[in-house]
Formats: sequence, C-alpha cells, structure tokens
Amino acid sequence: MFEYVTLFVTALFDLSNAMAPYILFGLIFAGILHELVPDTIVKNHLGKDSVWSVIKATLFGIPLPVCSCGVIPLATSIKKSGASNGSTLSFLISTPITGVDSILATYGMFGWAFTIYRVITSMIISIIAGVLANFYGEEEKVVEKPKPTFSMAQPVKEEDCDGGSCCSTASHEKKSFITMSKDALSYAFGTLLSDIASPLFVGLLLGALITVAIPDNLSEILLEYTWLSYIIVIAIAVPMYVCATASLPIAAGLMLAGVAPGAAFVFLSAGPATNTVTIGVVKKMLGTRTLYIYLGTIIIGSVGFGFGLDYILSGVDVKDLVHLHEEASILEIISSVVLWIFVLYYIISPYFAKKEECDGGSCCSV
Repeated sequence: MFEYVTLFVTALFDLSNAMAPYILFGLIFAGILHELVPDTIVKNHLGKDSVWSVIKATLFGIPLPVCSCGVIPLATSIKKSGASNGSTLSFLISTPITGVDSILATYGMFGWAFTIYRVITSMIISIIAGVLANFYGEEEKVVEKPKPTFSMAQPVKEEDCDGGSCCSTASHEKKSFITMSKDALSYAFGTLLSDIASPLFVGLLLGALITVAIPDNLSEILLEYTWLSYIIVIAIAVPMYVCATASLPIAAGLMLAGVAPGAAFVFLSAGPATNTVTIGVVKKMLGTRTLYIYLGTIIIGSVGFGFGLDYILSGVDVKDLVHLHEEASILEIISSVVLWIFVLYYIISPYFAKKEECDGGSCCSV
C-alpha cells in the first residue's frame, strides 16, 4: 500500500512540475489578452451565414482565455447579438478546446508537434461543424439585434452570465499601465484560475492515479485492440465536464499507462468540447439537428484525427511523447508550488466562506 502511495505522489509531483510553468505563463498571457481585446470585437464579426464568418469564429475562439464553463454564456451572448448558428457552434467548439494557457501547457507536456496537431485539428472540426450547421441545421430564428447605443459599460444580465470567466465586466477604456497590469493579473489568477481550479485539481489527481493504477495487462489489451480504447474514451469524454488544461494530465496518465496516443488525443479533443451542460444548451439555443451536427462532428472528427495521429506516430514509444523530466528545475518546482497554493485556495476558501456566513445561527440547522 505504501508503495502505491509513493508512486502516486511521485507521479503527481512529476505531472505538476511539467505543466505548472506553462499554465502560469498562459494565465498571465490570457489576462493581458483579456485587457487588450474587447468582447465587442468578437461579437461584431460573426453575424452572417457564410463560411468566412465560421472561420472567423473559429479563429477568434482559439486564443481566447475562456474554458468550458465560461464559453456557454459568451456563446449565448454572441448568438443574441446576431451571430449565425454556424458561427456560434464553431465558436462553442474551438474556444474550450484551445486557449493560450492550454496551448502552452500542451507544449510543456507533449511538445510542439502534438500541440500544432491539436490546434489545427480543432480548427478543422470547428469549421466543419459550423458550415454543416449553417447549411443543414435549423432555420435561423429572428434575433433582436442590439441597439446602436450599446456600450461596454452596460450592465451584464445575471442570467446571461452565470459565473464563467467571460463574465468580466471590466471596461476596455484607456487605463494606466499599472492599472491594466493589476486588472490582467486579477483576471488571470482570480477569475480565470478560479474557474479551472477544481477541474484542474481533479485532472491532476486522475492523471497521477491513472499512471499508477492501470494494470499492465489492461494497457496491453488496449494497445492490441485500439478500437476498444477509443470507445471507452469517447464514452467518458462526451458527457464529462473537463477544461482543456485540466484534460492534459489525464491524457498524459493514459499515455504513460500505455494507451495509444490517438485515444488520448480523442479525450483532449472531445472532453473539453462536450459535456452534459453544453449539450443541453446547444439543443435549446440552436436546435436538435444542430445538436446532432455538434456531437457527430466532434466524435467522428476526434476519432478520425486520433487514428491519424496513431498512424503518424506508429513505431514511436508512447511514453517518449510525454515530457516528464527526471529532475525538475527550480523554476518548475516554484511554479508547481505557486499553482497548487492558488488551486487549493480556490477549492478550500468557499467552505470557510460558508462557515463564516453561517456561524451558529438558525440557518446552520441540518
């Protein structure tokens, strides 16, 4: 038992050190991007039923620092502002799969080749889904466009913004460098990191657990019957809620356990793009046919590109693809400690807040 605990802690330590510097740098970059790019720029370019609007929606979505939880209210807002079904769907798919933090973390864990493959394939899947939604989805409903007098200072309705990272109402008017820097760091390590803290925590634990818990014979079975690993991963990834960054340690754990890189890629692609909440939102907002396009494109695209990755990497040792160093650098260790402090703070602090709000009063009765 002690041996397994030691192996688990070691695996968790290695995963954290490999990812932490890139996650922290990505968060800082995301905060800067959030301060420099107003949300209105995104909303004003996605209105037509054209392939170009779908491509723009995909390109806009890729670098935006919005994870799975934050993209739903933002996509709803874009749709209400007059975006087409295809643009909304492509934005809804591309945004949570990639982001500056996820791209950098993917590079830190798997290298540039894997990272570029992930970004390009997510673009292709998003564009195909958007084009199909424009041509074969439900007919567009008449959407009331915003009045010309709309300004960034307009209050955000609570129902349109349910706590996601896109919900920042920060104005993009001219600010001093110090103010902008503070706001960028506040968004990065406050709003954005608090959004992904819980799934990232769970993802790291699961990644380490998978690394040490999967029996060797199971890995051999999954390697021999690749299609079985794909079915298992799809069954887990589609309904599961996991952010793009938080999915990385899980995928790394699968690959270290001997699972084919294509199956791990399927999890990285389908996991962040789909979950039970988003499925319900797509059905309500864009219609049943668009929902089928959404799920079908992601599943077929992820599996297809997964098999393509296995073909490209045939003959390569799977474990060599995961970049875990034997000895962590001081920077990696410090970054890991900083990341864990923030993650644990955002996980633990709500419990203390509830305890302070309910300190012996009648509301505390069970």
